[in-house]
Amino acid sequence: MSATARKTAPLPSDIRAMKGGAPIVSLTAYTTPMAQIMDAHCDFVLVGDSVGMVLHGLPSTTLVTMDMMIMHGRAVARGLDKAMLVIDMPFGSYEEGPAQAMRNAAQLMRETGAAAVKLEGGAHMAETIAFLTARGVPVMAHIGLTPQSVGTLGGYKVQGRGAAASALSEDARMVAEAGAFAVVIEKVPASLADRITADVAIPTIGIGASPGCDGQVLVVDDMLGLFTAFKPKFVKRYATLGTDGEAAIAAYAADVRARAFPAPEHTFADETPSA
Repeated sequence: MSATARKTAPLPSDIRAMKGGAPIVSLTAYTTPMAQIMDAHCDFVLVGDSVGMVLHGLPSTTLVTMDMMIMHGRAVARGLDKAMLVIDMPFGSYEEGPAQAMRNAAQLMRETGAAAVKLEGGAHMAETIAFLTARGVPVMAHIGLTPQSVGTLGGYKVQGRGAAASALSEDARMVAEAGAFAVVIEKVPASLADRITADVAIPTIGIGASPGCDGQVLVVDDMLGLFTAFKPKFVKRYATLGTDGEAAIAAYAADVRARAFPAPEHTFADETPSA
């Protein structure tokens, strides 16, 4: 589906207006077929830089490039009609300053049809968020555990515990005041996520946060159970597609080796049967 044809998708301002109302539903997507499946059920779909680890087998999101985000962003856009498209800005595409962020955000939106970009960081990114939003780029912020910074955060640890809670609250306040239309809060104590949700005027989107957030997002491959050996605490598996898929492949392999597949109904005759 082309960007010009997607007339029913909400705008960032519509997502912002959902603050305190019906919970906002979101999932990540990286391919057209997956986007088509979730389109009718999600308010926005996120093309996350998690694509690097989920689909490309990379060890971290820091290795994801602009070209990768554009390619997967275009694929997801083709599968959406009703859900808003948001795309992650990859590591190294915005940290130098507002001007660099503007160039790359404009490219991502122009080449994918995304309605908004998401970038990681709290108070230190407020100037960049303000710069982008003043120039027509809707920004979704991301605080708490920011995967692009796990090297400096000491790994995939819960953020905002103890004395760190006040700093995380300040991050939320500053990105909201800078003009972000929503903020993802990842892997923080539920009580802190609830306080932030009550304190800021923009929707909070939780992932490993609290049911009290204004919305939720998960990596779709996690919630579908496509990974058999990896399950973060904050993920609820709604299916076991990894196990089911492996069993199906094993059955296929057995049929091929036993010459049970293809069967006669899967093959073609020498001549077309007469009418």
